[in-house]
Amino acid sequence: MRHWFSDLSPFRRDTLSFFTEMGRTSCEPLRRLNLGFAPVYLVTDPELTKPIFSAPEEEIDKGRLIYKLREIMGDSSFTLSGPRHRERRAAMHAQLARGLATSIAPSISALLRRYAAALATEPDFDAHRATAPLALRIISLLLFGPDALAPGDEALMVEAVNLIEDDLAAGIFQILPDLPWVRARKKRKLAEGTSMMHFVVERARRNAKRDSLIRALEELQLSEKELNDEILLLFLAGHHTSGTAMAWLLYFLSIDPALRDAIAHEAASISDESGEINPQLLARTPIATAAAREVLRLYPPAYWLSREVKKPTTIAGQRLPAGTSLLVSPWHMHRDPRFWTEPETFRLDRDHLRNPAWTPFGVGPRVCVGMGVAMLELQLLALEFAAAFDMEVKSEIPPSAPTPRVTIVPPEIRIALKPRQTFAKSDLPSPETQSDGHECPYASQVKHPAAARVGEQHHLGYEPTRLR
Repeated sequence: MRHWFSDLSPFRRDTLSFFTEMGRTSCEPLRRLNLGFAPVYLVTDPELTKPIFSAPEEEIDKGRLIYKLREIMGDSSFTLSGPRHRERRAAMHAQLARGLATSIAPSISALLRRYAAALATEPDFDAHRATAPLALRIISLLLFGPDALAPGDEALMVEAVNLIEDDLAAGIFQILPDLPWVRARKKRKLAEGTSMMHFVVERARRNAKRDSLIRALEELQLSEKELNDEILLLFLAGHHTSGTAMAWLLYFLSIDPALRDAIAHEAASISDESGEINPQLLARTPIATAAAREVLRLYPPAYWLSREVKKPTTIAGQRLPAGTSLLVSPWHMHRDPRFWTEPETFRLDRDHLRNPAWTPFGVGPRVCVGMGVAMLELQLLALEFAAAFDMEVKSEIPPSAPTPRVTIVPPEIRIALKPRQTFAKSDLPSPETQSDGHECPYASQVKHPAAARVGEQHHLGYEPTRLR
């Protein structure tokens, strides 16, 4: 029987499967979710996403689900609206738009090579445990310049996030208040975690270089708390979103020699004789770019986005009162067979940018300001690792499903790196052939969008469970 809380148990039991099934089986563009007293709707039509996220703030804006993240993200641009939000976003966008690839790509490439060389000395490593601090180091490079974070700082930030994220994620859709002793325990953990994070932020600020992104934020004359909140937001975004996507990209590179060879060929084609990638030629690497986009489709780090109706409005014929929460789940949108052919399969012939269901960075005027940085990181990661290493997964294939927290967290995926045999550009297999001489499917997929499916080994190996 349907009642105010009838969806709460399946939602908590398996959040990702809940979103998938509720979206796929909906006959309406908005599906009511019974998660408590306040009305909540899942947006199941991708054509509605942009209008909702582009609506005037006085009609539809960030709401209570986003505000709950203020406990950790404070008054950052993630939780703010209005002039303060636009001012901070404009400052960051202006700094990031100034020749990003040319200015920072060589530093990211050098960092990736050093990091990969260290990983190659290990028998194997867990992908996400490696990429989470790597992502922190890259965002630190962007924010503060080189060497602002020590390895101990990265470890401390990761530990702090792990300390508090489960409680934070559980609290977003929590209906009933915690018992007093439970609330006290959570407050202690939150205080400890945020204290650790702010300690790292302060150390990094002291080491910031003159031409780094942090200087653009300082020019806004923010208070110390506001500035630290903004920095912490960027750190957390770098740790969870980019780190998660990097881990899955390493997985797909590791299970498919054809994909590695094709991307290695792209890397060689835009590199000089010393092996340095020319950042001005990155647009000539469509296979690496498509692989990054497909990883973000299958494993969008942000598996839900939300907005709240601020005054009564009508969407898709549905009258919605003020206080209604609207949820968009990229996890569902990216896996619905109504919007994608073989949605559970990794394939590079998809036209991600023209499909309104592809929303890993959000949509509309508030699309993630770090989208360009994230794509650059993934593109360079694919190029550098594929060019330098043979890769092998040492754990279960396919891996188990990710864990939904504030973002989705990959399971343990153990990968081993082995340096490629040195080759000249002329010796590298062309994009049309693999290292074993067989035809490579990827080049034709990128060139011809109607190409056949990728090999069976790319099916994820698990299906969303049916709700009970």
